[in-house]
Amino acid sequence: MADSLSVHIYDHLPSKEHLIRTRYGSVSVAVYGDQDKPALITYPDLALNYVSCFQGLLFCPEIGSLLLHNFCIYQISPPGHQLGAGAIDPDDPLLSADDLADQLAEVLNFFGLSAVMCMGVTAGAYILTLFAMKYRERVLGLILVSPLCKAPSWTEWLYNKVLSNLLYFYGMCGVVKEILLKRYFSKEVRGSGNLPELDIVQACRRSLDERQSLNVWRFLEAINGRSDISEGLRKLQCRSLIFVGDMSPFHSEALHMNSKLDRRFSALVEVQACGSMVTEEQPHAMLVPMEYFLMGYGLYRPSKLSVSPRSPLSPSCISPELYSPENKDRGKQEGEFS
Repeated sequence: MADSLSVHIYDHLPSKEHLIRTRYGSVSVAVYGDQDKPALITYPDLALNYVSCFQGLLFCPEIGSLLLHNFCIYQISPPGHQLGAGAIDPDDPLLSADDLADQLAEVLNFFGLSAVMCMGVTAGAYILTLFAMKYRERVLGLILVSPLCKAPSWTEWLYNKVLSNLLYFYGMCGVVKEILLKRYFSKEVRGSGNLPELDIVQACRRSLDERQSLNVWRFLEAINGRSDISEGLRKLQCRSLIFVGDMSPFHSEALHMNSKLDRRFSALVEVQACGSMVTEEQPHAMLVPMEYFLMGYGLYRPSKLSVSPRSPLSPSCISPELYSPENKDRGKQEGEFS
């Protein structure tokens, strides 16, 4: 019943998909909600788009209501990852992670957005973090799921090169899909032994069938060529909230990133028995931490401060400055939301 209700709400939101031409090629943005509200931009992980990466989060009734009540959501798909996308012209130059971050600035300019809240998953989290470092005045806050911040280790680089070659020569074959599903989900939901795959994994598998393999290859090449941005993280002027599943292949990366951020304005939430894509596998675990996070912007005012037992976040692990920071930027940030 809850799922059907959330689908009903989501499907009847005012929405429009834009294909925006930039210096770095075209990028698709689906807009949900009232454009007079503050902006939240989302960016998905490798081989995913806004539907396959954020649908579970927005279909969760409480979270969907929380976000859509406070924001207009601009859901960005990596180039060539949107529904029904054709193959990118092979003569088009390959984009770097820096190019993709700069592309976001043109997207914001297209919509007339001065400053935005950002939510990204893994590769998308890296692009948004890089964007926040390059365009500090344009990012109010970061909600990052299983994020990356270091350059690929030799192990990851070689692993990605194998995946890249498979994509280039064999397309979205069965081996590629299995590698990607292991990237996104924990073993429990992928099924093992006599246990079947859960519906979210089957839906993701069908979504991967729709991707243009060379478009995915292009995004993978950009992410595999990323630079280490760890040392610049402490200079970020926005608040950050990190989620990571304890079974994510990027768990240690998220811990490293959290250690580099200014702890007065950041928090880490480790979600138990979950893979990388918390937005799909355990979206309910994100509710209470996001409520507390948005309190710092005056966007959420609960009747009483209490932590749901469903949430891994507790007041003892939170820096109070994250939610009510007393710093020179606070008035500016809250003013953007007024």
